Amino acid sequence: METDEEKLKPCERLGGGTARPHNCPCPRPRPRPRPCPHPHPRRPLSPTREAQERRRRQQGGGGGDLGGGEGPGPQRWVRAGGPHPVSPPHPGSAPSPRPRFPGKPKKTGGKKWETDEDEWAPPEEKTSECPRPGRQGEAVTGLGGGTLTLCHVPPHPECPPIGLESHRIEDDQILASSMLRHGLGAQRGRLNMQAGANEDDFFDGAWCAEDDSRAHWLEVDTRRTTKFTGVITQGRDSQIHEDFVTKFYVGFSNDSQSWTMYTNGYEEMMFYGNVDKDTPVLTEFPEPVVARYIRIYPQTWNGSLCLRLEVLGCPLSTISSYYSQQNEVTSADNLDFRHHSYKDMRQLMKVVNEECPTITRIYNIGKSSRGLKIYAMEISDNPGEHETGEPEFRYTAGLHGNEVLGRELLLLLMQFLCKEYQDGNPRVRSLVTETRIHLVPSLNPDGYELAREGSELGNWALGHWTEEGYDLFENFPDLASPLWAAEERKLVPHRFPSHHIPVPQHYLEEDATVAVETRAIMAWMEKNPFVLGANLQGGEKLVSYPFDAARPPSETPAAPRPPDDYEDDNPELHETPDHAIFRWLAISYASAHLTMTETFRGGCHTQDMTDSMGIVQGAKWRPRAGTMNDFSYLHTNCLELSVYLGCDKFPHESELQQEWENNKESLLTFMEQVHRGIKGLVTDQQGEPIANATIVVGGIKHNVKTASGGDYWRILNPGEYRVSARAEGYNPSVKTCSVFYDIGATQCNFVLSRSNWKRIREIMAMNGNRPIRRIVPGRPMTPRERLRLRQRLRYRMRLRQQMRLRRLNATTTTHGPTAPPTPTTALPGPFSSTTYAPWSQEPPTAGTWEMETETEVVTELVTETEAWEVGTGTEQPFTTAETYTVNFGD
Repeated sequence: METDEEKLKPCERLGGGTARPHNCPCPRPRPRPRPCPHPHPRRPLSPTREAQERRRRQQGGGGGDLGGGEGPGPQRWVRAGGPHPVSPPHPGSAPSPRPRFPGKPKKTGGKKWETDEDEWAPPEEKTSECPRPGRQGEAVTGLGGGTLTLCHVPPHPECPPIGLESHRIEDDQILASSMLRHGLGAQRGRLNMQAGANEDDFFDGAWCAEDDSRAHWLEVDTRRTTKFTGVITQGRDSQIHEDFVTKFYVGFSNDSQSWTMYTNGYEEMMFYGNVDKDTPVLTEFPEPVVARYIRIYPQTWNGSLCLRLEVLGCPLSTISSYYSQQNEVTSADNLDFRHHSYKDMRQLMKVVNEECPTITRIYNIGKSSRGLKIYAMEISDNPGEHETGEPEFRYTAGLHGNEVLGRELLLLLMQFLCKEYQDGNPRVRSLVTETRIHLVPSLNPDGYELAREGSELGNWALGHWTEEGYDLFENFPDLASPLWAAEERKLVPHRFPSHHIPVPQHYLEEDATVAVETRAIMAWMEKNPFVLGANLQGGEKLVSYPFDAARPPSETPAAPRPPDDYEDDNPELHETPDHAIFRWLAISYASAHLTMTETFRGGCHTQDMTDSMGIVQGAKWRPRAGTMNDFSYLHTNCLELSVYLGCDKFPHESELQQEWENNKESLLTFMEQVHRGIKGLVTDQQGEPIANATIVVGGIKHNVKTASGGDYWRILNPGEYRVSARAEGYNPSVKTCSVFYDIGATQCNFVLSRSNWKRIREIMAMNGNRPIRRIVPGRPMTPRERLRLRQRLRYRMRLRQQMRLRRLNATTTTHGPTAPPTPTTALPGPFSSTTYAPWSQEPPTAGTWEMETETEVVTELVTETEAWEVGTGTEQPFTTAETYTVNFGD
């Protein structure tokens, strides 16, 4: 027969809390103070966080004035929260007695505890277990007639975020006791929520309570039974405020009416929060709790009571929302749904290449600043070679190391294309055989290796930049600004090109502020004749197209508008000549995405700039100069867009399967758009291809050039176009080409004949290749142009005189004695005083030469000076080349 002491021993793990099974035979032990060597579990900290913790301990304070009526006192920052009992009861809790959540320490070999002699010691862990009802997740009767799972569950795997940051938790699932104003409402209390450009508006960077009462709370409804394992807290995103919560309680409920506070077995457990406003802090519960609702009760804070939050939990039942159930899709593709480190990524690409060696090739486009290779995967029926007539397409990802969803989607796309090609999928086989596809999953491998260690704990910027501190997306040459400056001075396209604008020389210098990754990307873009591409990013959910740079207001005064015209000033100034084509391409991706065009979601951080269409022009959304999209459009043939895949930059592995299903159709549909428009070959009359020929489409002031094999591709919307092909040394050729709605480019080939322009170019090269002045017929001439015309006429008259004298000398030499006398010296110049005018000469006796007509083609080069430099007043000489026929003997 067991003694009372033996009955008590296996139940000491309960810790003497108030939440005890009704049939537990153990008497309630009396809490006793004792030194605790390990008050709570702790995760390894980075060197930066360790230094902050040491400074905080040395200062012994809370880092500023704390709210809640509590003055500065001994504060400790910990990354993983633990039991910190506080004697005063929580003022905002339910009035009736609450069941408690007994806590227990980790087992030997787990994470270490941190020493703090001022805390109550948790009960010692025993080897035996106390059999209790509900230990396997059984529900017991709670207060108010509801049911609430009180007992702890067995050891659990890591639970993912429930989706506050990724917006899987909708706005109406987040409630708060109050808000300071609408821009600081409960819907803004999401982890990594970013404030708008103007703070104190409708889009601020956190949830903030209306006053400093400790009764305020932030509540999340998961709409399903969930096993909660922890929370991640963060302060307010602001440039001027330093607001963050330092201590808080946690409560749970199944009906949102009766709430049960998390305890350590003795009292309500106090969790420690943040030490700054930006760094996320993970707080893990010693034991998971099963419920539907969770609340955070801030107790002390720095500045104002403001909070951003993410909750960790594993769903244990289906969601009670019809719309959310429709979006939950299980992928049927047998792919590797997990995050891949640099080594894992390289290994996966190698496996895909070994599985499909006939259609794949692995190569690298360069190295990062830390020496990591930037790998690319080519997928084509003839990998390694550019096939004439086959367009080239590219997907890139990882411009920012902490935006990892694009990286994983491209790795999944590699596996999918290989697998489906082997299985005979006709759609995939058509793509692979008719397109040369390039996939680059990580353009910034250094940033990813830094960001992957932090994941949700890495804040919004960790790993965003390269090792040298560059933002790769905005590190390209700004070609739009000089183009717009030239357009203001009417220099386009005759003195300044509208396409294939050269890179400024200062940008190519060795000491230029350019990332090594950017140089590698630019060389790769120039080497391959890409037609279409997209870079996959994160932090929003939309598709952005050029221009990304905002054009400055025109210096030319605009026409007056009616007072009731409230439209934006010159919105067309930001649009590219291919604006309609870019919109078509953007919609092709957004409309095929499962959630990008959902009207009820709105923007991730600020106002929805897409008007619920999922697409937006970069300059109207986030103006930036020198982006990858603008550079690709103005320097190469490639039309480049940015696809922002989601609000969460670093989603949990458990979300990858859903994200793949959301984007799979979009990825395939966008690739197929490379076959829309016109394509063809440009050759000479002997059938030889002409490289770098210019393809001009009427009505679109942006041209493309042919590749080395004379082939070209021009993406166009459905319609009829007048297209011309031009090349140096050849006469232009013009055709009418039609583009249809179905996928498949229209064939438009051109055969060019040679012209004398090649010789003219050679003559101009001898004079320095000065720009040619264009004179528009019918335009009134300026006084300077009239003076120039008179000079040309006098020059022609001198040529006429010289040719007549030359003819006269030749005639007199032929007829001998009958010829009139000729000068004994060589023919002097036209301005010599010894020169006789041709009409003063006596005609020859056999003068039949006057009745003859002789012609000669003369090319005249006139070098003049004119102020033409963009933005300067310096005068530069230019050359005018004119070709005309001079008739002699008339």
